[in-house]
Amino acid sequence: MEENTNNMLQGLPYTPQSAELTAFRTEGHRLCAAYNQTLETETGKRASLLQQLVPQHGHNCCLQGPIQFDYGRFTTIGDNFYANFNLTVLDTCPVTIGDNVMFGPNVTLTTASHPLRYQQRNARVNEDGELFDYELGAPITIGNNCWLGANVTVLGGVTIGDGAVIGAGSVVTKDVPKDALVVGVPGRVVRIISAADRLENFPY
Repeated sequence: MEENTNNMLQGLPYTPQSAELTAFRTEGHRLCAAYNQTLETETGKRASLLQQLVPQHGHNCCLQGPIQFDYGRFTTIGDNFYANFNLTVLDTCPVTIGDNVMFGPNVTLTTASHPLRYQQRNARVNEDGELFDYELGAPITIGNNCWLGANVTVLGGVTIGDGAVIGAGSVVTKDVPKDALVVGVPGRVVRIISAADRLENFPY
């Protein structure tokens, strides 16, 4: 891969307008659009498109759709993954999702970021008269057996430990320990999930 692409994946400043990244992104967006035109009953077609979009995925992965990945090729998904409607993954840095993970609707994983100072953030013109800008990011890692509720956003640089549950609407800005229950904006640990949380302890 080009040095610029390697810089992106390492969380260093990069320019998204490079030829290689533009080609990768265009192909990822094309595959997302094709996936979003399929029915959930078209399992073979969906499996083929997912294999092209996210080659590094395990068995029994179900993405309800619609989906939107920036690249797809920079995301790794484990076995038995389920994502409800409207999954968005901005994988400018690596996104790693473990086994037996569930996402509610409208989950967003965004590794991407921009410079805080507008003097470095604003687009400019290069010597060829083309617009370009600098971006950067940080990876996201989600452990095994996690559940992210509806409308959860996970920001770059975050690792979510095994067995954690992220409550609906939370924005996760820092690492989450294993078996933690996280809620709020920004997300905060309210307690550790234990045997007391078994279904039989909650009569409905």
